[in-house]
Amino acid sequence: MNLLMPLRIALFYLLLAVIAALWTLPALVLAPLLPYRWRFRLIINGWTRLAIGMARWILGIRYRVIGLENIPDQPGVVLANHQSTWETFFLQRLFVPQTQLLKRELLRIPFFGWVLALMKPIAIDRSNIRDSLNQLTRKGGQRLREGIWVLVFPEGTRMPPGQAVRFSRGGAALAVANQVPVIPVAHNAGECWPRSSWGKRPGVITVMIGPPLLPTGSDSRAIGELNRAAEAWVNQALQQINAE
Repeated sequence: MNLLMPLRIALFYLLLAVIAALWTLPALVLAPLLPYRWRFRLIINGWTRLAIGMARWILGIRYRVIGLENIPDQPGVVLANHQSTWETFFLQRLFVPQTQLLKRELLRIPFFGWVLALMKPIAIDRSNIRDSLNQLTRKGGQRLREGIWVLVFPEGTRMPPGQAVRFSRGGAALAVANQVPVIPVAHNAGECWPRSSWGKRPGVITVMIGPPLLPTGSDSRAIGELNRAAEAWVNQALQQINAE
């Protein structure tokens, strides 16, 4: 199995690239014609299901989800730890419809970035912190009012497994400003899908969804309390995942 794994990985990336190329062309034509919910389900949901399915059947990367009952009907802000590309695919299947906070540079990628731009992303310039926060607050609030989940990786970058997470306050500030719940999410995707390598390892990824955390006010103190609560829950969940 170990000897075959490099071939499986090469096959996975080859199929992913080919399907992505074939997927983007009709997506660019269809997306502008569809309401956002249908646009998301047809283009993003379909694509991510395919990617996660290929990772399972070709690479042996399976998953289990704990806490689905904690997802409320009301859209809110999802705060998740960030270890790999896998969770950027998978979490779009759980919180529907959704938009993400992402780097503006991704929108410049030919075809892929053009489709991404049609999915109402909150694209930020990481070199300008003040502008990034303003973009998150303004566009994130608009998306929430439209009934769209907002996914934020508050660590800001992918981190290796085993490290305690530290969250920036932007996602919590968005939730407080709009008085919507924060849904904390913890996972160990980096164990199977390393952040800085093309290498992959078969195994089971555990995704844990926490109970909704509600703002207790509308000031900076409420932002800090909400952010600390989400960070503490994710760290505790990661300890539980790693202990299994």
